[in-house]
Amino acid sequence: NEPSWVITFLIASAAALGGFLFGFDTAVINGAVLALKSTFGAGDWEIGLSVSLALLGAAGGAFFAGQLADRFGRVRCMVGASALFFVSALGSGAPFTIYDFIFWRVVGGIGVGAASVIAPAYIAETSPANLRGRMGSLQQLAIVLGIFVALLSNFAIVSISGSASNPLWFGFKSWQWMFWLEAIPALAYGISAMMIP
Repeated sequence: NEPSWVITFLIASAAALGGFLFGFDTAVINGAVLALKSTFGAGDWEIGLSVSLALLGAAGGAFFAGQLADRFGRVRCMVGASALFFVSALGSGAPFTIYDFIFWRVVGGIGVGAASVIAPAYIAETSPANLRGRMGSLQQLAIVLGIFVALLSNFAIVSISGSASNPLWFGFKSWQWMFWLEAIPALAYGISAMMIP
């Protein structure tokens, strides 16, 4: 019936915020690559690591997420993943060197891996059989939306400042704000995860 469909949709949407962060986190770095290179004097090797090592973190997060979710519960693991996204967003926007930037990207990658396992499992387990496929597709939609919003926000920031290396607000560079914006959906993910059954 209608009320149960709406409730299921809202619960699945809250869980699918992990997919949104998955997409956002993996795409946001695209707008910052050249700025990172000039800010830290990084070579191709360091830039390659800063982009790709998040995937190594994602592999680790995905590997351990299922076991942790079985032990501590899906909701607690979603809250944990949101915390990883949040601290990664803050750290990635305020690194001292390219190497601690890489570390924060790996932390975000662990969140990506955890969200990619926990959110679909939670959606499947909480959705009625007749809605399971439709609700499960919200995770995929959220990933694509996350990629789109990351690229759109990067474009908007650079349109305002003129370059990812230019200051934007309060003396901080545009590329820093690109990463800090992720803290907003990360916080929303954590809050919404604590509100679902």
